[in-house]
Amino acid sequence: MTATTSSGIPPIEERAALERLAVEVALEAARLIVEERPADLGVEGTKSTQTDIVTVMDQRSQDLIIERLSAARPHDAVFGEERGGVSGDSGVTWVVDPIDGTVNYLYGIPAYAVSIAAAVGAPDTPDGFVPFVGVVANPMTGQTFHAHTGGGAWLSRPGEAATRIAAGRGTDLGLALVATGFGYAAERRRWQARVLGEVLPAVRDIRREGSAALDLCHVASGWVDAFYETGLNPWDLAAGWVVALEAGAVLGGVDGPGVPDGRLAWAAGPGLADEFSALVIGATGAHRGV
Repeated sequence: MTATTSSGIPPIEERAALERLAVEVALEAARLIVEERPADLGVEGTKSTQTDIVTVMDQRSQDLIIERLSAARPHDAVFGEERGGVSGDSGVTWVVDPIDGTVNYLYGIPAYAVSIAAAVGAPDTPDGFVPFVGVVANPMTGQTFHAHTGGGAWLSRPGEAATRIAAGRGTDLGLALVATGFGYAAERRRWQARVLGEVLPAVRDIRREGSAALDLCHVASGWVDAFYETGLNPWDLAAGWVVALEAGAVLGGVDGPGVPDGRLAWAAGPGLADEFSALVIGATGAHRGV
């Protein structure tokens, strides 16, 4: 069984070890999805809609991650986006998105990532769900963002020493570059477009990359100033959540700073958090989502 602190999170030495394990496994999965990607990438099925696809490589990546994590940590649970999962009794749950940005992967757009987090609590019940390790690896850029609670946020590249990253320090919302994403169901996208219509005039500009995990890491790096999205799942959020928090960003949801969830997830540098959260909470509240 895993030793834990009073909060239920493992001691910092174990967090660091779990971060190293997650980096190792994420990089192996990242190599798999690039090196063994079929020339004609078949679509295995769809999820929420016909445009929300899952590829054979999504499943292969998740299967590999589960195999490696279970071999190293046989008492941990694993909760993934695709089919399959593992129960455990250690109190630690791995939350996995084997390819975050599958549509980008399908089209060959180099903005997708393997996302692995370790958490306490159950990912399918937000109360008490606390991620404490996060790793997001982009195989096309060679960038791996990684963090554990209390250890800072870091960016690694092949052959280079890891560098510490920090969220931006801007304070002017009108000059903020904001990342966002959209769902796949037509009615949800129609609602999200109305929300965007209120957010866009208040900020410098919008970027839509197609991977919430990378968006959160880009907030952590100061490459964008803020991020918001509705309709996200635990596997979309968990790893980037840890990286962004450890980089000094403020995260929250519909009730302000705190726990992001499927209703609303937002992140911003500390100098923008109050004004930005008021903007996106107001915009999403004015347009009741689907």
